Amino acid sequence: MLLKYFYDEQLAQASYLVGCQVKGEALVIDPARNIEPYLSAAEKEGMKIVGALETHIHADYVSGGREIANRLEAELYVSDEGNDDWKYKNVEHLSHTLLKDGDTITLGNLTFEVMHTPGHTPESISFLLTDGGANADEPIGIFTGDFVFVGDVGRPDLLEKAAGEAGTSVSGAKSMFHSLQRFKQLPDFLQVWPAHGAGSACGKSLGAVPSSTVGYEKRFNWAMQYDNESAFIDALLAGQPEAPTYFAIMKHINKVGPNMIHKLEDPPKITDVKQIKELLNSGTQILDTRDAQAFSKQHIQGTINIPYNQSFTNWAGWMINYDQPLYLLADPKQVNEIVTSLRSIGIDQIAGFIDVNKTIKHMDNLESYNNITPDEAKQLITANDPVVIDVRNQSEWEQGHIEGADHMMLGTLKDRLQEIPKDRTIIVACQSGGRSAIGVSLLQANGFKKVLNLAGGYSRWLTEVFIPQ
Repeated sequence: MLLKYFYDEQLAQASYLVGCQVKGEALVIDPARNIEPYLSAAEKEGMKIVGALETHIHADYVSGGREIANRLEAELYVSDEGNDDWKYKNVEHLSHTLLKDGDTITLGNLTFEVMHTPGHTPESISFLLTDGGANADEPIGIFTGDFVFVGDVGRPDLLEKAAGEAGTSVSGAKSMFHSLQRFKQLPDFLQVWPAHGAGSACGKSLGAVPSSTVGYEKRFNWAMQYDNESAFIDALLAGQPEAPTYFAIMKHINKVGPNMIHKLEDPPKITDVKQIKELLNSGTQILDTRDAQAFSKQHIQGTINIPYNQSFTNWAGWMINYDQPLYLLADPKQVNEIVTSLRSIGIDQIAGFIDVNKTIKHMDNLESYNNITPDEAKQLITANDPVVIDVRNQSEWEQGHIEGADHMMLGTLKDRLQEIPKDRTIIVACQSGGRSAIGVSLLQANGFKKVLNLAGGYSRWLTEVFIPQ
């Protein structure tokens, strides 16, 4: 048996290539939209990819299942569990198999048994893998998708918070409780291979370890310690992070099917300064992907800054308008990676890119913003009564914040601009200064010109000022 692990740090997303070496064929479980890494790995191992298995309709990234089925003429295996609202659509043109609890998929010496594990979503399924080539008559592991993570379980509230399915949080939590009772009956030695790691918004306390065992999770996963359904539901729903607004878009795309990525055109390079100025004057979406320090020193008016780093796709999903063309201000050497990242969350309308460093040299009326220390912020607060906006998550805010600050989580900031006065100085704060820098760029792009970033954020504030709330 061949088992290869793939991990996208920006999405905190794991996928797996599983193959029978005797047969020379492999399947991909929960593939990302960019299928090139799987093709390369399969070719290196002398394997042919013949199918893709999906544990559920993903909400946080665009699945590559249809891409594999379409491009490789492979089989697409998807859930047929759950209610009619959460069935896969538009798969008739692909070779596909709909799966129910107890169904099996055979690949040479390998057997995948379907286990319906609702809770995160109604249609969620897991796959128990048995390696017959090792003369085993019991499974070696279980691919849990977003059902069980290392140290956590999938959140049940996304349908309600992101997709507007009223009342589904509690019903999902109930389903999760019963799915976990079934999970606990599995052998302790079974390996657990989840679809996400630390940093994913699909849970609240995911571990950074890539895999676990059923026995370990039964002993140490907080969610496995509840025998009372009501207490479990309360604990599961409490403290869940904000549901990214783009998750509803991802759900729809994965339900009805995305564009085939291999058919999308590469965004053209724009070099005409006159055309760039026309784009700026027309209010087009333009994203500067440089680091925050470079952006703060000088940037083009009207552009927002989301640095191309590990959290790039998360904030791009929150802040980019999917219905409008997007232009990139970037280092040409990074453009292909940036485009791949944006497409991984369904941002396909990338109309062009601009060499950011060359362009800035030819532009007039550049802007900048200042990063101020906590002590400087304290002096301003004492003397001038500025507006302090805290863009951290709700859980961070509740643990402590600057007295008098307004809480506007970064992902929601663009929808709350009317609440912020333009005639006062604004100090934007987060935990360490990174998210607040994105917030400053958004405010400046929307006409707020007296905006300051709190360097080091609330963490530094606590060590250098500490005004208790």
